[in-house]
Amino acid sequence: MLILGIDTSCDDTSCAVVKDGRQVLSNIVASQTKLHEKFGGVVPEIASRRHLEVLVPACQEALQQAGVTLKDIDGIAVTNGPGLLGSLLVGVGFAKALAYAAKVPLIDVHHIAGHIYANFLGETLPEFPLLNLVVSGGHSELILMESHGQFRLLGETRDDAAGEVFDKVAREMGLGYPGGPYLDRLAETGDPARIPFPLPKIRGSRYDYSFSGIKTRALLELEAGEKSEVFMRDLAAGFRKGVVDQLLNPVEDLIRQTGARGFALSGGVAANRLLRRESQALAQKLNIPLFVPPMELCTDNGAMIASAGYYKYKLTGGSRSQLETLLLECSAGLPLRSWEVDVG
Repeated sequence: MLILGIDTSCDDTSCAVVKDGRQVLSNIVASQTKLHEKFGGVVPEIASRRHLEVLVPACQEALQQAGVTLKDIDGIAVTNGPGLLGSLLVGVGFAKALAYAAKVPLIDVHHIAGHIYANFLGETLPEFPLLNLVVSGGHSELILMESHGQFRLLGETRDDAAGEVFDKVAREMGLGYPGGPYLDRLAETGDPARIPFPLPKIRGSRYDYSFSGIKTRALLELEAGEKSEVFMRDLAAGFRKGVVDQLLNPVEDLIRQTGARGFALSGGVAANRLLRRESQALAQKLNIPLFVPPMELCTDNGAMIASAGYYKYKLTGGSRSQLETLLLECSAGLPLRSWEVDVG
C-alpha cells in the first residue's frame, strides 16, 4: 500500500511516498530556514505563503523520485494539527483536493503521532508497550503506546518545551539559527561541570517537566559571565546537560512501572548528541532497545506522516465519505487522542 504523506505544520514543506508504512520511497523537504533566519524565529504568514509556492512542486518531486504517479497512490495522509494554523490550512486544503480528485482515502494525522511513527521506518520494528519521549520546539512529552494508535500521556512540560529553550538560549548567546543544533555542537567542546544546572522541583505530577527556570538560569549566567570563548562553551555544555538530565529523569521509573519493552526518541531534539548518548546508556542499563530516527526523520517530514497514516488506515478503516473528506478541519492546538478501531 502506497501512502503519500504531506506535512506543512510549521515552516518546512514536506511530501513523501511510503510503502506499507515502513519503506521510504521518497521524502522531499523544502526548508524555509533562510527565509526566517533574519527574524530569529518563524514568521507564520511568511511560512504559509511559502507553503503555497512550493507544495505542488514538492509533491511532484516526491512522486517522481518514488517512481510512481498519483494513480498508484492508495491514500493520502496529512498533518491536521497541532501547528501554525495558516501553514496547516495550506497542507490540509491541498490534501483534500488531491484526495477528492484521485478518489483515494484522506487520512488525518496528528503531528505528534507522526513523530512517534518515524521510529517505525527503521530496520527493526518496535514492540509494545513502547515508551516515547517526544521532544521538539513545541513539545516535551512522555507517551506510552500499548498498541498501534493507543496513546497515553504520562508526562509533559508545564511551560516551555526543550527545543524552545535550546533555541532561545542559543539566540541570546549569539549562535546561528535555528539555535539548538549550534548550541549542541558548541556544548561538545565545553565542561558541563563548571556551571551545573540542578533538576527543578515540580509540584504535582512527578513525571512532568518545567524548562522555564533552567532557561532563566542560563540567561542570568550569560548576563553575569565574562563572555569568553571558554565560558560560552562551558555554559552551553552545562545548560545542555541540565536539559537532558531533566528529560531522562522520569524514564527509568516509567519503564519499570509500565513494563515498556522499548524506549523511543522522537522530534527535532532527538538529534541532540548528548540526548542520544545518554538515552543509549539508559536503555542498555535497563536491557531494552532504544529507537531513534535517522537525523533526516527527526525534524518535520512527510515520511513520518505517511507511516502514521498507513497504520491508522489499517486500524480504523477507510469509511470516510467524499463529503467527510472535504469537511476535514485542522487545529493549531489539536489534542492527541487514541485512534478508534473499526469493528464493522
